[in-house]
This record gives sequence, C-alpha cells and structure tokens, in this order.
Amino acid sequence: MFLNQRKKAFSKLGEYLILIVESQTKKISAEVISKKISLNDSNRFQEAHKLIQEYIDSSTRHNPWFTQEFLLSAIKAIGESLFTENLNIWLNKYENSIDHRERKTIGVVMAGNLPLVGFHDYLTILISGNSICAKLSHDDNKLLPLLNEILIAIEPEFDGMVTFTQEKLTDFDAIIATGSDNTARYFEYYFGKYPNIIRKNRNGVAVLNGNETTAELEGLADDIFMYFGLGCRSVSKLFIPKGYDFKELFSSFKKYHYLEHHSKYANNYDYNKAVFLVNKIKFIDNGFVLLKEDLSFSSPISVLYFEYYDRIEDLTKWIETQKDKIQCLLSNKTIGDIECLPLGKAQQPDLWDYADGIDTLQFILSLK
Repeated sequence: MFLNQRKKAFSKLGEYLILIVESQTKKISAEVISKKISLNDSNRFQEAHKLIQEYIDSSTRHNPWFTQEFLLSAIKAIGESLFTENLNIWLNKYENSIDHRERKTIGVVMAGNLPLVGFHDYLTILISGNSICAKLSHDDNKLLPLLNEILIAIEPEFDGMVTFTQEKLTDFDAIIATGSDNTARYFEYYFGKYPNIIRKNRNGVAVLNGNETTAELEGLADDIFMYFGLGCRSVSKLFIPKGYDFKELFSSFKKYHYLEHHSKYANNYDYNKAVFLVNKIKFIDNGFVLLKEDLSFSSPISVLYFEYYDRIEDLTKWIETQKDKIQCLLSNKTIGDIECLPLGKAQQPDLWDYADGIDTLQFILSLK
C-alpha cells in the first residue's frame, strides 16, 4: 500500500467523521454514509458505525468529562484536519522519503484527558506506512478502536497494522509516550533505551493587550473552556496589562456559564473556592471560574491564572525562557519572534502543529 492509498483512506475517514457530526442533527442514515465514503467492507462498517453512534449517545457514562458537545467538537476538528488539501500540505515535504521503507512498529502510550487525544500519533504512524501498538488510557479507550474498524472497512490493507492494548507495551522499535511531568520520569526510566518522544506537562498561554475585539475574546473563551480546560493546548494562564478591565472578558465567558451545572466541574469550582477562602488567597469570582494572580502556568480545573505585565518587550524575553512549558501562545499581536496563534484557535491545531514542537513524522522517518 502506497502513500496515496493511505492518504485517500484517511481523507475518507475524515469525510465519515464530518458526516457523523452532521448526522446528529440531520439524521443521516448509515446506508447514506456508507455510499458517500465508498467502503470495501460494508459489514465491518455497519457494526462499527452502530457502536460509534451508541458511544456518542452515552459517552458520559464511560467518562463524565466527555460530554456529547465536546466529543462532537473533537470529532469535527479531526474530520476537518483530514481534508485532502490538509494532508497534502502536511506530507508534501516528506513524500519522497515515506514509501519504500522497512515497516517499523511504534509503541504509543496515549493520554486520556481529551476525546481522541491520541489520534494524531495514530494517524502519523499509519500514514507513514508503519505499524502502531497503542496502550490506551482507561479514560479514552472506546472510540479510537471503533474508528480503526471504519478505516479498515475503507482500506482493508490497514488490517494487521494496528494493535490496541491495556497491558505493558512490548516488541516495538520506538516509543511515543504522553503524560505528566511525574509520569515522564517513569517513561524515561523504562523507555530511555529506545528511540523515543516523551511528552510532559504543557499549557496554552494568552497575551492580552486590552484592545481585543468581542469576537477575539469569545474565541479566547473557547480556548479556555472547551474540554473543561483539560487539554495541553487549553489556555490556563493570561498575561494582561496593568489596569486591565475584566468586564468584557467576563462577558465573553457567559456562553460557558452552563459548565456550573456539570457536577465534576462544579465540584472542582466549589473545592478550589473553599481552599482560597480558607487560606485567605485573593481571587476574582465570576460565578463559575476563579481568576487568581499566580506565577505558575498550569491551573486547576475551574481556575484561570493571570499575571500583569508592564512592558511587552520584557514579557517577550521572559516567555522566550519558558518555551518548554508552553504548548501554544495566543495573541492578536506579534510577540517578538515567537510564533503566535490567533485567539480562538488553540483547540484547532493543524496537522503540522506538533505537540511539544517535536516533529513526530520526522522522528518516525529517521528510525533506522
């Protein structure tokens, strides 16, 4: 199977994901979907599609953080990333080095903080013609194996290239492991002798100047609150100019006020507020999120850290020294030579926006 076949298969998988999202409101039948994406194995598709629909309808039973709204947002974002033009842009500089290589087996320890958070590693390994052995998180172990069944129904040659497990990984040529700073030490101890990518804690950071438009601030609200702020790209820290007026920012947060009715989020909010009150820690409360002035990057659920700055030039120099803690930086202005995303784009990474800035595809292609 050559690269063009693999690209075509993943592009069709992307079409399927978009149709899945649309079917939640348009009631598109499985038969219509199967005709649109040209299957090779209809029976396999029908069985997996049925289970996917059941999972979407009951996702919070498996993981209370995976609400249907956020689950569908993740599915849609992945589907859009798999448009043919995106695959072509991403793979263009690698095309001559992907095919005609010895197949490797890449072990992947996947996180479970967001729905389908390990999909990019899955995609990168398979589209480069390699096999994947993935250790799934208990928090996100349902949907990716089902999507893998859809992929095989589209292109049967992927059958046998994917193994999912909850056991210890063995028999691999290289490893990709995602976790916290604590688990990273464990990963480095056990996997250090293999070619590896080991990812640690990172967060999204936004730099505001007080001149943001309403649309930009509403986009920032998405960056902060989508997926309950559990992602490594979620904005957990704001840098704001001295004298900043929070009024418009709080107004943009209103569309996420419903999070206060989510039991787990509300429990975190109540707990953190109680801790701040007992310890006489200053904070700003808008009813469902707590803003706390803090030097740290990684804030607890329901808490947003902020820090004041005087001169953007000084802030730029400081951010340069903290790059290894920042997954993405967002602003409506340039911040020195640091690459910035527009506000509202943290949860919509392109295929070439690699976690921790490490080119996963180049890493895989460099294996001997």
